[in-house]
Amino acid sequence: MEEIKEQTQVVNGSKEYDANNIQALEGLEAVRKRPGMYIGSTDTKGLHHLVWEVVDNSIDEHLAGYCDRIETIVHADNSVTVIDNGRGIPTGMHQKLQKSALEVVMTVLHAGGKFDKDTYKVSGGLHGVGVSCVNALSIDLKAEVHREGHVFVQNYRRGKPVDEVHVVGDSTKTGTIIHFKPDHEIFETLEYKYDVLANRMRELSYLNKGLTLVLIDEREKEEDGSFKKETFHSEGGLVEFVEYVDNTRQRLIEKPIYVVNKEEDVEVEVAMMYNTSFKEVIYAYVNNINTREGGTHVNGFRRAIARLFKQYGDDNGMFKKLKFAVSGEDFREGLTAIISVKVPEPQFKGQTKGELGNSEVTGIVSRAVGEALKHYLEEHPTEARKIIDKIILAATARHAARKAREMVQRKNVLTGGGLPGKLADCSSTDPGASEIFLVEGDSAGGTAKQGRDRNFQAILPLRGKILNVEKAMEHKIYENEEIKNIFTALGVSIEENTEGERVLNIEKLRYHKVVIMCDADVDGSHITTLILTFFFRYMLPLVEQGYIYIAQPPLYMVKKGKQFRYCWNEEERKEAIAAYSNGETEQSGIKVQRYKGLGEMNAEQLWETTMDPTTRILQQVSIDDAREADRVFSMLMGDEVPPRRAFIEANAKYANVDA
Repeated sequence: MEEIKEQTQVVNGSKEYDANNIQALEGLEAVRKRPGMYIGSTDTKGLHHLVWEVVDNSIDEHLAGYCDRIETIVHADNSVTVIDNGRGIPTGMHQKLQKSALEVVMTVLHAGGKFDKDTYKVSGGLHGVGVSCVNALSIDLKAEVHREGHVFVQNYRRGKPVDEVHVVGDSTKTGTIIHFKPDHEIFETLEYKYDVLANRMRELSYLNKGLTLVLIDEREKEEDGSFKKETFHSEGGLVEFVEYVDNTRQRLIEKPIYVVNKEEDVEVEVAMMYNTSFKEVIYAYVNNINTREGGTHVNGFRRAIARLFKQYGDDNGMFKKLKFAVSGEDFREGLTAIISVKVPEPQFKGQTKGELGNSEVTGIVSRAVGEALKHYLEEHPTEARKIIDKIILAATARHAARKAREMVQRKNVLTGGGLPGKLADCSSTDPGASEIFLVEGDSAGGTAKQGRDRNFQAILPLRGKILNVEKAMEHKIYENEEIKNIFTALGVSIEENTEGERVLNIEKLRYHKVVIMCDADVDGSHITTLILTFFFRYMLPLVEQGYIYIAQPPLYMVKKGKQFRYCWNEEERKEAIAAYSNGETEQSGIKVQRYKGLGEMNAEQLWETTMDPTTRILQQVSIDDAREADRVFSMLMGDEVPPRRAFIEANAKYANVDA
């Protein structure tokens, strides 16, 4: 591997960002052969990752103090343009490689200013594979740089330059414009999701207060004929962020607890709220990168929370009446926190940067949060009392939940496996080949049992609406008959790890397809949402690994004589009627049956429309944005009515309810 180390030039006492700040480490050939190694996958996540890599470069310019506006445009053909007003990628000749620094950045893996501490003190794209990977995985890419009074351009095709860096005009501005079109030979899908892009832009605006991010979608027009556009800007930063995340929950304290500190070049910023829910919600970032698996910064935060509240409770005699010890997670129940650290040289575990590994960050975050919390508790005794009461309630509920879990699991052992009596199991014992349908109601469950393929399809009828886990204390969940049946049928269990935290054990999962099958009406949708909320809160690994599906029963059957056609939406119904009318306006002899429930279909119809793998439509449940999913579930199923009403009004579809 070629390695180049260049020195930063010092001109008139200031450090210049020029061609010699760019360090090149190796070539691009492997990227197209194994794209998943560099961007995680070639599905929709990998597709969106291309945008993040380009935007991250612009964010790094903002962190360095040179950029305050980033514009992202999705064009009609799903190509993307990212425009910033930073310094512009250097275009001068790179001494070692004897080519333009712009070409080095765009075509050489591990090339960029990120490896030079003097150019970028803090950077998100520290592996340096970002924009060169985007180039390698794009059928076309154009780099336009406004710098030094000129406009420089170079074009590429699948990572290779098709021309030299050349000047196309003059400019009084500075900045970089990257336009790229993802390669159809690489990606499974080429369609960008607006909500995924918008959620990330919103997140970045909170993490970088003062930065303006604009998102334009040229695939969709507003009523006035303009393209869909949103602007994201935050002056409050993390305080506004935690309020946004927590706005669907009932607050326990009025204002967020805010922490900001700097130690050994590591910047720590934390905003936290307590609410009346039973869930811990922590989102952690390192140099703007969402570290979903946590890491040393999260460990430091949790350590400080447990230490300070334990000390405060002990000093004030608040835990005296408890007959059992308070655990770490009791201090975090009902806690929503945003943790953001800026680390000059972060060490991530894996290319996806899911977990921070720098050991020194644990102590730095712990000290910063501990000091701020100490002052807060001393200055806000009323709020401190509310939080300690919440902690005591959490400890009591956890103790009750453990007893309830042990009771369920002991019962399962005593009854020889404890499979629910309602479960009609399949003959296959291979989880990878087996699927289970969670069916709304005993009647539809009976029909499903008759219509299924017994070799690989199991049926578990659920009576009525299951418990709303968003509002229930944990021990109540294990006492609910339908939820107990789901646990025992799937073969999974909730256990405590060495740190006393509850985790889902899926080693004995009996089915790799869990299909929610409810009526295609309002009640059915509500039951589906209740079940999804349960899976999101208590069986998240099953969702993350792609095991959860929603069945799509048809809404109509259009029939004429012996001919019939199933229709899943209004458009298909109209097409079927038109087809059977043979172009005539008269629709004599055509009958339309509206299926209001699964029970209205016989076993054969249910099989061929909803259960037969060769003809059915299954919707796989996935999470593009865990933070937004958490907010939506909390909003839909929680106690706060105003956010739910606003959500329904914003997302409701107009319909003829008498049709």
